[in-house]
Parts: sequence; structure tokens; C-alpha cells
Amino acid sequence: MRFSRVLRAGAVAVAAGLALAACGSGNSGSGGGGGGGGGSNPSLTIGIKFDQPGLGQKTPSGYEGFDVDVATYIAKELGVDASNIDWVEAKSADRETLIKNGDVDFIVATYSITDKRKAEIDFAGPYFVAHQDLLVRKDETSITGPDSLNGKKLCSVTGSTSAQRVKDEFAGKVDLQQYGGYSECLTGLESGAVDALTTDDTILAGLAAANEGKFKLVGKGFSDENYGVGLKKGDTAQRDKINAAIQKMEESGAWAAAVEKHLGPAGYPTPKPPAITEK
Repeated sequence: MRFSRVLRAGAVAVAAGLALAACGSGNSGSGGGGGGGGGSNPSLTIGIKFDQPGLGQKTPSGYEGFDVDVATYIAKELGVDASNIDWVEAKSADRETLIKNGDVDFIVATYSITDKRKAEIDFAGPYFVAHQDLLVRKDETSITGPDSLNGKKLCSVTGSTSAQRVKDEFAGKVDLQQYGGYSECLTGLESGAVDALTTDDTILAGLAAANEGKFKLVGKGFSDENYGVGLKKGDTAQRDKINAAIQKMEESGAWAAAVEKHLGPAGYPTPKPPAITEK
């Protein structure tokens, strides 16, 4: 049982716990059980990106990045140890579905707060403000910003706000190609199949740092992307708890430390944390 469902199913959890005790069950290491009885370990299922260096990346030793640190901090404030987090890949096109189906408790995955998404789910935060930008090959000189994209081939990820903005603002001017993940866009950029990758500057900075000497960030941001924690529609109690955790992370200095650790090596300056607006 996930942590967010514990209060709603407390009576069932207690009854189940008594039944297990009567049967002499000795399984105490399970990630389920969510705090309903003595000695149980609450758990959370959290959606993150698996292919974003500096933000959310799956590695041979686990998961790392700024979003991972934010999610882990929130989990701690909700009473869940890092070892009891079940990480799930949340691709851009799948995020609302994962939340609505109950496959995750919440998502921390460079998830921009938009009115369209808020019609389907709720957000806590924001916990960061990024800006859409462009990543190009190191020797590229013709692309200097959004005004120089006419006739260019751009790559972005299906279901992202970046892809939607290109459709809305550059229709007929650029050739937009969409893929399921950023690694596919990078492959196309390196081979010359596309001229630029467009998404949030945080993501691009991480990709550039992970591929040193191959790509460069143009550095002409043309949007504000408010990253929020996505959760089920109407779950105001959980949203309030997550907001409190974000606020504590920012005030304690842990937020700035996480930004510096994961984005600083790519030359990304540590900004001021944003004010929480989703209440």
C-alpha cells in the first residue's frame, strides 16, 4: 500500500496487520504497509525521468539528479526513508496517465505546470523555474537563438511543453521531430539529422555536461517553465504536505546545495527558489 493511501485505508491495514500477526508472518522488510501498524515501513512510488543527466538519471548504482534529491527530501518529510522509494520512469507523454491510474504517488520529473495539465491533475510547488533553450553542436554558428530557426530541423520529446511551444510559435518555420527520449534527440543532433535540440535549459545543461566537448547551450531562453510536483486531482492534503516539504528544503539550504551539486558543473548559476503558488 502506498503512503498516500494509508489514511484512507487505515482500518483495512490494521485488520490485515492483525491477520498477518495471527498467522505468524515474519516479513518485515516489505516496502508496503504504509505506517498503518507498529513496525511497518511506509513506502512511496515516485515518477522521475531516467535519461536526464543532472536532473533524473538511472545509473548502474541507482538514481541521481536534482529532481531525485527533491523527491527524496519530500519523501523524508512524509516519513518515508529513501530505501523505501520505488522509482518509476515517467516519460513526458505518460505522466498524466501514471498519476490518474494510481501507478505513482507523485511525479518529480521536470514537470512544467500548465493550465492544460491542471485540468487533469494537481501540482504542488513550483520548486524550480527553468527556461526553454536550444542545444546545438559545438561547431554550430548559424543558430544563435529562436530568431534564427527558420528552415532548421528541431528535435524535442513527445508530450513536452517544449514541443508544444514549437508547434504553436514556429509552425511552418521549422521541421519539428519528436522522440520518446532525449537520448534519441542527442543521437540525431550528433549525426546531423537534426540541427538543434530544444527543451528546458536545465535539461540541456545536463546533457551538455554529460557529453563534454560535443554540444553547447545557445543560452537564449525564451520561456518560463515552472516545475511542479504532479499528483492526483483533488488530493489537497498531500499537496499541502509536499508544499511544506519544498518550503523546508528551500529554507534549510538543501535546495541550493542540490542545484549546485547537480547543475553547477554544467555552468548553470544557482537561482533564487520560486515562491509556491499551487495551493
